[in-house]
Amino acid sequence: MSDIVARLTRALGPDVVTPGAETPEGAMHDWSGLAPVRPLALVRPRDTEEVATALRLCNETGTPVVPQGGLSGISGGAHPTADAVSISLERMNRIESIDPEMATITLGAGTVLQTAQEAAAEHDLLLGVDLGARGSCTIGGVISTNAGGNQVIRYGMARDHVLGVEAVLADGTIVSSMNTMIKNNAGLDLKQLFIGSEGLLGIVTRAVMRLQPRPAYTGTAFCGCPDTASVIALLKRARAALGPQLTSFEVMWPSFFDFMSTGVGLKSPLAATHGVYVIVEASGFAEAPLRTALESCLESAFEAGEVGDAVVAASAREEKQLWAVRESVAEYGRLLGPITAFDVGVPLASMAQAVTTLEAELAARWPDVIALFYGHMGDSNLHLVVNVPSADAEQSATEIKSLVYGRIRDLGGTVSAEHGIGVIKRDYLGYSRSPEEIATMRAVKSALDPNNIMNPGKGFST
Repeated sequence: MSDIVARLTRALGPDVVTPGAETPEGAMHDWSGLAPVRPLALVRPRDTEEVATALRLCNETGTPVVPQGGLSGISGGAHPTADAVSISLERMNRIESIDPEMATITLGAGTVLQTAQEAAAEHDLLLGVDLGARGSCTIGGVISTNAGGNQVIRYGMARDHVLGVEAVLADGTIVSSMNTMIKNNAGLDLKQLFIGSEGLLGIVTRAVMRLQPRPAYTGTAFCGCPDTASVIALLKRARAALGPQLTSFEVMWPSFFDFMSTGVGLKSPLAATHGVYVIVEASGFAEAPLRTALESCLESAFEAGEVGDAVVAASAREEKQLWAVRESVAEYGRLLGPITAFDVGVPLASMAQAVTTLEAELAARWPDVIALFYGHMGDSNLHLVVNVPSADAEQSATEIKSLVYGRIRDLGGTVSAEHGIGVIKRDYLGYSRSPEEIATMRAVKSALDPNNIMNPGKGFST
């Protein structure tokens, strides 16, 4: 047993510290597709003080630390390394309180997102962050990656929901900024340092999240559009017709919809095939006006040629059916095998060019490529997963990333829309951020983590 593992075990106990050789398989990888790695040790603290103790000891010995949440990220930000101690927040999963008057929820960073959503719903409130990985991702991971998801068009990114955080710095200092107020301009807003920083500056241990009134009614439509230009026109129309009621605007190109619907055995809600498929979802507090506004929006879109066919769900069961293909991404492993996954942002004016150009360039380079395009187009977020059956997965991944990220850079997009940089995108950060921006990021990290123990080699860290 290494010295640091022995010191951690003496300070925290064997029920908290698991030596690397005994690390459970599930803690040795995240969803990035990187090969499993045994860390020096897996530390599972029960409270903030134990996190502080672990970080203090690691900092004293110069031992790298990899913070872990639900391990549902695709950028490798929580992927362990052999020379580092992994610190999992899974035991810090208590919902401390819900304040219906202030519309806030205070909870541990290890709380699973779906658990927090359900707790808010018991008070007729809504936690507006929603991801496909809601059943496994944790609040700490959501905050650390500034996660987005299905409802960003209405409620915003994770940053828009965080009122306060408690975090532990690299040297074990506990910084508690558990603000519960929407307005609080007393000095620097320190929580912003930790939102989206992927554990590079410290570990978020607790948070105060803002809640919203829970809409009583939902209207969901599944549309077939001629092309991407029509989808952008439909988005503009839906924003004008539905206003703040527009909750989701999810887009699936045929590459994704046809492949996944066939793979999971689901029939299309529409009789014919179309150039692009869109889920438009609105939510509100009066059923008749909501449905009228949605149907009126679709009727005008039909007349303008933006929609070729559409179906509106008549029940919660039908709504779930309309979302089924879009939420089938957990089946990638079974249907595709090794994939290279992309989470990029593209200006809407360049979205059609991005999809058509990447489809053509990938097919020209690998004729048997399977490239699936979909995403939260209402907030300029494009997802792409690529599999090349005939190629070595590791070798082709490097070439695929260079091709895709290069094209996104040329179109003025970003290499990361909502999943962070991690290790997967580290070499491409300069495609989206200037040298001056990256230097400033590193200066902040140097001030808070001078020994560079927090998630080294990830994000903007060296």
